Amino acid sequence: MDEISYVVVFPTIFSKNKIPQLISNIKKILKIKNQQFKSVKRDGDIVLVDANDPVFASSAINLLFGIEKIAIARQIRNNFQDVISEITSIGGNLLLKGEKFLVKVEGISKGFVTKDVEIAATSNIIENKSNLGARPGTDTDFDKLLYTYLTKNNAYICIFSDKGNYGIPYQSQKQKTICAIYDEISAISCFETIKQGYDTKIIVCYRQKSELMNLVKMINHIIPRLVQNKIELEFLHVKINPNGIKNYLIYVNSVLEILLQYPNTRVSLALSPLVFSTDFIDNSLRHVFGKKKIPILPLTGVDTNLFDEAKEIGLERNIKKIEKLVTITTNEIPAFSKKDVEVALKTKKEITIQVGPNNIHDILDSFENH
Repeated sequence: MDEISYVVVFPTIFSKNKIPQLISNIKKILKIKNQQFKSVKRDGDIVLVDANDPVFASSAINLLFGIEKIAIARQIRNNFQDVISEITSIGGNLLLKGEKFLVKVEGISKGFVTKDVEIAATSNIIENKSNLGARPGTDTDFDKLLYTYLTKNNAYICIFSDKGNYGIPYQSQKQKTICAIYDEISAISCFETIKQGYDTKIIVCYRQKSELMNLVKMINHIIPRLVQNKIELEFLHVKINPNGIKNYLIYVNSVLEILLQYPNTRVSLALSPLVFSTDFIDNSLRHVFGKKKIPILPLTGVDTNLFDEAKEIGLERNIKKIEKLVTITTNEIPAFSKKDVEVALKTKKEITIQVGPNNIHDILDSFENH
């Protein structure tokens, strides 16, 4: 049987009408990560990557948004007996002693029911691997999932799979959007902006130099999602007292005023109604509209999965700080500091970095040498 292993990319339901953009992003990220590949093509609702090193290629591709899950799988013809045989062979080899396994088959079946494949393959594995004591699990209780996806002509028997980052492909929304990273919540908001498909420009604001290392570490987790070889960043020093809720709100409003100085029509705001008062958010929105720009609120609807996003961008150690930020209790709407904004704009440092393994050092060195 002629078997080919592919990296199989399963788009999210929201990405199924944006597969050409996803394919474009896959090609770009593989080139950026120096991963050799023969082809990137679609088979029905999935994308197949014929890569020289499927493990490293799948790891690179899984930086992208618009992916529900990603797998390394064998491709065979969509034929009842062949599919059962291949699941039995590959699945059996993946099992360890005493493991509970679940055979799951989805997709397009021709002349048979997927449930029949699941039952037949499960029976074969139990029989062939009786020495391992492997036994079938249930939909909610299993150690290993043996997953197969069927397209019109082919079947993909997964050797390995991992969940994706969901969202939609980067630059699906063609409009250029600007966002600022100045603390943990704003970093998560920027992450969400990219996840929602916007073509995103990032500026970085800081109050004191001691904040820079933490901010750059967050940026390092975010910029690979921009699917670009070179990234342009701008740093601005906003000299506002870092202590107290009122000063924090002045800082947030001052950063917004800085964002409004850029030509981008769309402005991403790191404001959630779960964190900030309605009056504070309404005031920010009015201010943006008043400048004839369009506000985007990527954190709207993001609740406790805000903490999942935090972990995704390397903020596990900052969870307590985020919890403190999200429990702000004030209805104050302090004005931005006009003087501090004017001074901050004069401190602007533009840095271009080549995306790679040394981003943190490259950014900090460029910043110091600027």
